[in-house]
Amino acid sequence: MAVSLNVDLGELPGEPEELYSIATMVNVACGGHAGDEASMERACALARQAGARLAAHPSYPDRAGFGRTSVGMPSAELAASVRTQVEALARVARRVGIPVEAVKPHGALYHDAARDPAIAAAVLEGIDAALGIPVALVGPPEGALARLAAAQGRAYVREGFADRAYGPDGKLVPRTQEGALITDPAAARAQACRLAGAGTFETLCVHGDTPGALTIARAVRDALVSAGHLESQGRA
Repeated sequence: MAVSLNVDLGELPGEPEELYSIATMVNVACGGHAGDEASMERACALARQAGARLAAHPSYPDRAGFGRTSVGMPSAELAASVRTQVEALARVARRVGIPVEAVKPHGALYHDAARDPAIAAAVLEGIDAALGIPVALVGPPEGALARLAAAQGRAYVREGFADRAYGPDGKLVPRTQEGALITDPAAARAQACRLAGAGTFETLCVHGDTPGALTIARAVRDALVSAGHLESQGRA
């Protein structure tokens, strides 16, 4: 199965520019867990230059925990936070001249939106209020967010991870457990090919903050290209 390759970016200073040309889609932090106007502008410009699609990467308002801690908040506040983040990226993207074509929640919000229908609904409310159009969503193959997207008839891109370990049950190994993160490029290559061949996933992710992300992303892209699994550049 052909898949796209997405990379979470705009999160750390000094990110290698080459990651933008390796990815077919870049998910840009927009202020919740990381990122500011300067980092968003750099990311948008590099994505445009590389021909990669641009996705917003909103999170819980949790800079201290890098968005990886669930934040209990009323649905209206969560929707407003997502709206503010996505609007911030969209504003910069318009200035740079690249559209926001998708949204992928980050960290704890990603997992909570798959688990809780109310959180999924708040996320979609914030996205649609920010953009005014039903852009594609990126998330786990199953769960509340996927079901809500299907009910609304909107595009949903099922995601797997090249740099995260999966347990025997097919679920991600929690980051708190040893071996949850795959940092060996050869192991990431093998996993990417396995996931792409499974037919379950439409996009594979490499995290920009994974140690050795550039080497891993190169290896994953090369493997997908060699196996005929990588979609054309610029497609989600």
